[in-house]
Amino acid sequence: MVKNILIFSLLFNSFLFAGVYERDCVSCHNKLPVSIDKYFYRYLLKYSSKRAVNEAMIKYLKNPSKDTTIMPDAFISRFGIKQKTILNDNELKKALEEYWDIYKVFGKLK
Repeated sequence: MVKNILIFSLLFNSFLFAGVYERDCVSCHNKLPVSIDKYFYRYLLKYSSKRAVNEAMIKYLKNPSKDTTIMPDAFISRFGIKQKTILNDNELKKALEEYWDIYKVFGKLK
């Protein structure tokens, strides 16, 4: 019983202190067969800069539609359009900042 309480406490604390990105983005994207980094690279190829990528992602996440997605038609046919984000503007910006820091290629290329 003590072991179960300890495990629950550790899991709860890790969830509680997880970043917005881990808690609100990765938790759902882990269920998809397409890894979350693929979305990032697709946005980066199209928009090039951090500012432009973030603006495009915010626009899409706040109002997802076939017109604002960068995913190909085959992807949309298979998985559909995501639901509108439940994150507020501050949380969304934090999540995108974490996302950018994890997957950015700038400064990592030699």
